[in-house]
Amino acid sequence: MNKILFKGTLILTLTGFASRVIGFFYRIFLSRTFGAEGMGVYQLVSPVLALSFSVCCGGIQSAISKYVAGEPGSRDYRHSFRVLLSGLFLSAVLSLLFAAVVVLNAPFIAARILCEPRTEPLLRIIAVSIPFASLHSCMNGYYYGIKNTKIPAASQLGEQLIRVGTVFLLYEYSLSHHMQLSLACSVIGMLAGEICSALFTGALVLIRFQRCLGCPSSPSSALNSLKKSPALHRTMSSILRMAVPLSASRVVVNLLSSIEAIYIPLMLVRFGMTNSEALSVYGVLTGMALPFILFPSTLTNSFSVLLLPFISEAQERVDYDKIRRAFRRTASCSLAFGTPCCILFLLTGRFAGTFFFHNDLAGHFILTLGFICPFLYLSTTMSSILHGLGHTGSSFIINTSSLGIRLAFVFFVVPSCGIEAYLWGLLTSQLFCAAANSLTILHFLKQH
Repeated sequence: MNKILFKGTLILTLTGFASRVIGFFYRIFLSRTFGAEGMGVYQLVSPVLALSFSVCCGGIQSAISKYVAGEPGSRDYRHSFRVLLSGLFLSAVLSLLFAAVVVLNAPFIAARILCEPRTEPLLRIIAVSIPFASLHSCMNGYYYGIKNTKIPAASQLGEQLIRVGTVFLLYEYSLSHHMQLSLACSVIGMLAGEICSALFTGALVLIRFQRCLGCPSSPSSALNSLKKSPALHRTMSSILRMAVPLSASRVVVNLLSSIEAIYIPLMLVRFGMTNSEALSVYGVLTGMALPFILFPSTLTNSFSVLLLPFISEAQERVDYDKIRRAFRRTASCSLAFGTPCCILFLLTGRFAGTFFFHNDLAGHFILTLGFICPFLYLSTTMSSILHGLGHTGSSFIINTSSLGIRLAFVFFVVPSCGIEAYLWGLLTSQLFCAAANSLTILHFLKQH
């Protein structure tokens, strides 16, 4: 589509691939250290992380990328910094409030919502990481908007290295002192990674701020002028107009996803498993098989991140031919990439699960989930195009409907058919999501 988009995608893909490789072997280490049941407990806190992203920074990050990219002539540094400053302020307030709620209510969330008291210490540590992760995401959104992917890529890779390095250091310490490694150590690694990546990105934003606004000695005077500018309030209002509906839709989607994550083990217990067996199956599925299936999505995820500002900029210039070309090439590339991945997982799934995780069930899950690859990668890129066009409402309806399909399988089919029912529900929902996203974009393009 253009060289900047291709170069940015390549940078994000390479660093994302390196990060996924590190994370892949890290998950093997976690699965062998804590076992399938431990991985199930660990995965139960992921809905809280997803919800925190939706509430505190998800919509704001997208709004920052869109408004920085959509400004005619992206050399208006003062405008772009007003956008970033507004987003950072909003995200900081929301993340601190969200973190406080999690810390104060950790026992209730663990016992009554997640239905697993062992998640309480994990929740307290995660809460501390939320403000750092939120601010880091907003700053990444700024860099995506100005089409500079090197900084987010470097911070992503650094975060992964620090996370894994911290856990390995704690592991070595526990071995040398004849102690058992606590599951909380894995979350401490996450906290260390988020703090370091936020500080790294923040320092680079500050340097750019000083250089672009011509205040090499101190940014305080320029910062005060931005704060006093009436345009700051208008910018904040613009961010809220886009971020609120987008965040609200993501919150609803993540709440439904949280219900799904919490009730899969409970429905497996109704199927006839013990609580320990259900957590083990859930841990194998979400902690071993799904990350394996999602490994190739590094490419489509990187491309999707940059598609949003690219489509927004084309729409700002009323260049619908450019959007049509982007849609056709994105759809064909997503399917051309997803189909070989599907075949690869079908041929090697069982071997991969046994070889990497020493778990036959993981191999079975990888084999079955291989079918979703073409639809998963297509729905990811099409969703990004919809967001770039500003059709957040359509995206919300599609994602909610897709989750509704999965929840129907969880509540009505899993209790009688077991985990296999959820796998086929996942395939059905991804097929629906890919088709609905594509048809919605085609309908928009026919009108223009």
